[in-house]
Amino acid sequence: MLSDAELLRYSRQILLAQVDIEGQLRLKNSRVLLVGLGGLGSPAALYLAAAGVGELHLADFDDVDLTNLQRQVLHDSASVGMSKVDSAIDRLRAINPDVALHAHREALEGQTLTAAVAAVDVVLDCSDNFATREAVNAACVAALKPLVSGAAIRLEGQLSVFDPRLAASPCYHCLYGHGSEAELSCSEAGVLGPLVGMVGSLQALETLKLLAGFGEPLVGRLLLIDASSSRMRELRVKRDPACVVCASRHE
Repeated sequence: MLSDAELLRYSRQILLAQVDIEGQLRLKNSRVLLVGLGGLGSPAALYLAAAGVGELHLADFDDVDLTNLQRQVLHDSASVGMSKVDSAIDRLRAINPDVALHAHREALEGQTLTAAVAAVDVVLDCSDNFATREAVNAACVAALKPLVSGAAIRLEGQLSVFDPRLAASPCYHCLYGHGSEAELSCSEAGVLGPLVGMVGSLQALETLKLLAGFGEPLVGRLLLIDASSSRMRELRVKRDPACVVCASRHE
């Protein structure tokens, strides 16, 4: 049930026919893992907490640095030197004290990653390196958990949803293969703050759609964002029947 205070807090989204009280209850009873609390994870965590998702599992092994503050809006000047997880918990509790927050202050890998993915309903990949994205994708495929994947660098952003519960859905590896060893990071190539804010906000939107059960998630579609021209385009993405990560799920 929703309390009177919850009905008031979430009244503007409950008014939406696509959400209503039933959808709000689904959000309240949902659990989400955010891998990375930087430029993408910041807006995603803020909007998911504000929307009333019942549990947020927050994973990041890094500390807040002064160079983060240009785009990682979950943190502030007083947070510099703090664990990003602890900084995030302080901010999210101030926004919505009713949301349960679970901390993962270490890098998720192996059994810790498997357990963290198994404990939630949806996973957001807000990380900034290919190895983490591949590991998170493999864990989501194994556990049949939807993965909302975002990326941004320079003035370009990407977003897609991979849902291994659906036979036709590709996984991250279907789309990107083994990636590139020469992949650049934001610290090397740069990135504009509003762009990561946009991608992270869209990750939150896709997550709410999956949890509350409305709309058309970006499954089998890759959204490309060109911030320099304010244009978006969409590519269709098919499952690779020979994918070394997800093919066995469909045999």
